[in-house]
Amino acid sequence: MSQNNPEIRLKLENITKEFPDRGGSGTVKAVNNISLDICAGEFLTLLGPSGCGKTTTLRLIAGFESPTTGRILLDNQDVTPQPPNKRDMALVFQNYALFPHMSVFDNIAYGLQTQRVKRQDIQRRVNEALLMMGLQGLGDRRPNQLSGGQQQRVALARSLVVEPRILLFDEPLSNLDAKLRVQMRGEIHRLQRRLRITSVYVTHDQIEAMALSDRIVVMNAGKIEQIGTPSDIYHRPATRFVADFIGRANFVDVTVLSESAAGVEVEIFKRRITVASSVRRDGAPLVAMLRSESLTLRHDPALPQVLVEQTMFLGSEVEYIVNTGSQQLVVVEQDPRGVHVVAEGETIGLDFVPEAVHLLPA
Repeated sequence: MSQNNPEIRLKLENITKEFPDRGGSGTVKAVNNISLDICAGEFLTLLGPSGCGKTTTLRLIAGFESPTTGRILLDNQDVTPQPPNKRDMALVFQNYALFPHMSVFDNIAYGLQTQRVKRQDIQRRVNEALLMMGLQGLGDRRPNQLSGGQQQRVALARSLVVEPRILLFDEPLSNLDAKLRVQMRGEIHRLQRRLRITSVYVTHDQIEAMALSDRIVVMNAGKIEQIGTPSDIYHRPATRFVADFIGRANFVDVTVLSESAAGVEVEIFKRRITVASSVRRDGAPLVAMLRSESLTLRHDPALPQVLVEQTMFLGSEVEYIVNTGSQQLVVVEQDPRGVHVVAEGETIGLDFVPEAVHLLPA
């Protein structure tokens, strides 16, 4: 597979899914005419708030829902009419969905048994899965004898052992505590990079999405807002919704002074800077997005002065809410060891990193 010409493993063509509305008088488009190409070996995440259509999209891919219009192609074969068990996909559920009356071994072996794999091959493949997931010695236990993290490993092993062409994840870490989520996130990342199974992951957790994904699809109200790498989505959001949903963003009004091939010259915080920008302005006003870590507080009377309204020490960083007189901004100082923590009620100068300014339509 060439890097310039990646193999398309899964293709969604103009997919729409309508459901009856609550009043019964019409329909609601949970997924609204989305098209998407997913490359072989890629880890792609569907990210967005509740009700944005990401879970419905995953269910359409899995075959649990049928699209109202559009097609789903797996390796260029139309699988739209096929039931879930004919699609060569495996789904890791949010609630693990383990059989409580079966042992760990039998839970993992279940998919192979339904495929009528030979007994000796089942034994070998399940033992390999147990070893790969760090579950060796636990094959005879029941799910209720395991921790949440171990149960999630069993669910993941059960999906991997059948060697699917597509691995689907439906918010698999949402039932785990914070520390275990980070640990399992690392395990999923390690396994996917090692096995290169084409994976589609659903989450509303932006950190999870950025940590795991080759590309992120940000969804809103049934539509795709932006598709890009974690870095693109974070540093160059296409819309204000994406900027606001990913990370901590400040939006600051700017005065446009001129436009040229070099970019857009704007005035922001009483400074003139030129921002390289491809935004289509068409005469409309622009707004500058600045990530919280791109703002800094300094005792410098030449800088615009702001009032510190709130100071929160978070260990690895200090988060400030400051007031410019016209709006509130969030400022994050990384690694605050040995740095003077500005107290609430202080007035201090506000500076920013010019290269971090990203322009969006206001």
